[in-house]
Amino acid sequence: MGKSIGWRFLLVGLFLLVGCDKQDAAQTNSGSGGADKIRIGFVVKQPEEPWFQLEWKFAQQAADKDGFELIKIAAPDGEKALGAIDNLAASGAQGFVICTPDDKLGPAIIAKAQSRDLKVLAVDDQFIGGDGKPMTDVPYLGISARKIGQSVGQALIDQMKKHNWSQDDTAVCVITFDELDTARERTEGATEAIKAAGFPGTLIFKAPQKTSDVPGAFDAANILLTQHPEVKRWLICGMNDSAVLGAVRATEGRGFNADNVIGIGINGTDCIAEFEKPAKTGFYASALLQAKLHGYQTADMMYNWIKNGTEPPKDTRTIGVLIDRDNFQQVLKDQGIR
Repeated sequence: MGKSIGWRFLLVGLFLLVGCDKQDAAQTNSGSGGADKIRIGFVVKQPEEPWFQLEWKFAQQAADKDGFELIKIAAPDGEKALGAIDNLAASGAQGFVICTPDDKLGPAIIAKAQSRDLKVLAVDDQFIGGDGKPMTDVPYLGISARKIGQSVGQALIDQMKKHNWSQDDTAVCVITFDELDTARERTEGATEAIKAAGFPGTLIFKAPQKTSDVPGAFDAANILLTQHPEVKRWLICGMNDSAVLGAVRATEGRGFNADNVIGIGINGTDCIAEFEKPAKTGFYASALLQAKLHGYQTADMMYNWIKNGTEPPKDTRTIGVLIDRDNFQQVLKDQGIR
């Protein structure tokens, strides 16, 4: 009798232990830290730039809506980009969105991701294959660079006409950075539109940047200004706000101001301080890119790909919205930036 009771207690204890183990396992595989939790990486090349901070901000909004965990990673060079993939895999991520620090890293990124069974969506900069052509088989959401450039070029011509500037003493300064395909598309698009409007090509001057920042643009513009002291008025464009800001600062050092300089940038996030200055400067406007689409939509696409098997389109393009001192506050509010 005693032995029978003892065995019964032992069996009850085992059942309770197994039940607790099952409950613990269920809790481990559910909830915020569970193995079934969808985790998505968002890798950017320049986390200090407002554009990428906005992408992260809007990607987090998608994560909050959809209920996945967003893992933000900075990868300013190729080594860190490839290392980020290993880290994401170790964190249990199922896919990632990436703005690569070098578009020619595309094949290496894809190979590494496939070896780790991770889905990949490229944002902003499209991957370039070993043949030097865009990797069109990788889902990509980017900017319609040439169209945005064309809109900037047309806006420059419109402002020149509005100010009644003569072509005889007006020239165009194009701050270029041809090492980056997206940058080249933008500046070529602007040049095309300016020429199409009848502006003489002989008065359109390229100023190559050595570095893709404000100091690089400043130095490039300074060289051009030294070469062409006869020019009385300047139209300025470049691949982004920083390029145009650097060139505008260079013209100011030569005595130019808002009366004889019209600069239009691209991005719309690096020029807000310029619009907020009490006095107008030569930085007239910017084509505001839609960071919300680049951050929110890519993260949401990746989530649906992982959860529902819905692969994103191979090529999605966005366009810009022109902002200036008069409308930037309202547009930023409408875009969810402020």
